[in-house]
Parts: sequence; C-alpha cells; structure tokens
Amino acid sequence: MTGGTSSGISSGMGGGLAGGLAAAERQLRRLRHDPTVIALTLGAPVVLVIVFGYIFGSAISVPGGANYRSFLLPGLLATVAVNVVPSMVAMARDSGRGVVDRFRSLPIGRAAVPLGQAAATTVYGLGSFVLMGLCGLAVGWRIERGPGYALAALALVAGFQFAITWAGMYLGLVLGSEEAAGQASLLTFPVTMLSNVFVPTTGMPAWLRTIADWNPVSALAAAMRELFGNPAAPANGTWPLLHPVLASAGWLVLLLAIFMPLCAARYARA
Repeated sequence: MTGGTSSGISSGMGGGLAGGLAAAERQLRRLRHDPTVIALTLGAPVVLVIVFGYIFGSAISVPGGANYRSFLLPGLLATVAVNVVPSMVAMARDSGRGVVDRFRSLPIGRAAVPLGQAAATTVYGLGSFVLMGLCGLAVGWRIERGPGYALAALALVAGFQFAITWAGMYLGLVLGSEEAAGQASLLTFPVTMLSNVFVPTTGMPAWLRTIADWNPVSALAAAMRELFGNPAAPANGTWPLLHPVLASAGWLVLLLAIFMPLCAARYARA
C-alpha cells in the first residue's frame, strides 16, 4: 500500500514536471516565431540604459558623488525582474482565447502550464539581464566585486522574476482578457517608481520614504548594488535596506508561497 502510494506521488510529480517542461518549450517556441516580442525583449534594456543613464542621469545626483550609471544599472535589473506585465498579458490572452480551457482538458498537472510559462519567462529574462549588463559595461558601469558575487546577483534577480511571474499570471487569470490586462498594466508603474531604483529616497517626505524603503523593489535594487559592489542608496535605518540580500530572498519566498497556490487553483477552475 505504502509503496503504491509513494509510486503514485512520484509519478504525479514526474508528470507535472514533464508537463511544465513541455509548456516552457511551447512558450519559447512562440517567442522565437514572434520577432516583435524578441525585438522588445532585447531592445528594452538598451532603451532603459540610454534614457535613464544619459538623458535623466545628467539631472540626478547620487550621494557621495558616485557615477549615476553605476548606481542606476543594478536598479534597472531589478525593474526588469519585477515587471509583471508580460506574464499578466500573456495569461489573460490565453484565458480570453480559450487556450487555458484546452490545456485544462489535457491529462497534465494543473500547475504544469503556469510552471512552464514562469520557467520560459525566466529563461528569456536572463537574456535581458545579460544584455542590459553588457550595455552597462559599454557606458561605464563596472562589476566591482568578484564573479561569484555577480553570479549570485544574476541568480537572485532571475529567481525574483520567476516568483513575480506567478503573481502576473494570477492577475492575468483574474482579469481574463488581454484588453483589461493591458489597461491594468498602468497600475504597476508606481510600484517601480516609488522605490530607490532611479533616485535615493532621502529626498522624499518621511511617510513616502517609509513606503519606498519597504518596497520589495527597493530591497532587490539594493541587493543588486551590494552584490555588484556599486554605490548604494542610504538605508535610512530600514531593515530591508540594511540587509537587502536577505530581505530580497524573503520577499521571493513569500511571493512564491502566496501566488503559486493561488495561480494553480485559479488556473484549475479558469
């Protein structure tokens, strides 16, 4: 009895993983045949570096007189990682067009397709991170610590993107249509802006600074700066900014703990 139950659980886990890999392959194949998405995915990092590094950077000062682009690049990596819009719109599109219903009729785990989409998003997200880093190196950004810390930073930002993708997919399933998801994407903009990604929070009013300092995006940006050895924003005595790597890992785990089961349950009854 016990052996049979254990075998069934193992088989279910293996089937779920296989389904997730198949779903990830589907997402990557669809991306490969969509030149517009590829251009946006690869071109966005270049645009962000140019616009914020050169146009806005000339009007922004960093405490200690540090180079603004050295301060900015880790924050931009965090910005890309927490972008829920692609996964939200993609899942809403599949839900609105009946793709989700077709997948639910297949003999695969209910979390297999969301898992595959999250994995595929992380894979091509890694490409964006690497390209953004290369653009940063071209404009004067430098990795001041060793390669081990750089790889840790890349792993953390990729893990955060994997976690935030589950939140985006859940929102896409709740909204249910591509048009609604596109309009709702405007609401995600303040989350990124109300952080230390682009400017230090010291110039904000006290109540607004508190919100910005406790923003998970601020913790991730500070973690990137710490791991790359780049100029950091003042911590203002806030725990997430005093321990940004630990705080970012905690936010990552919390996001997965909340949105993985929510997304899987919503997908099962979509």
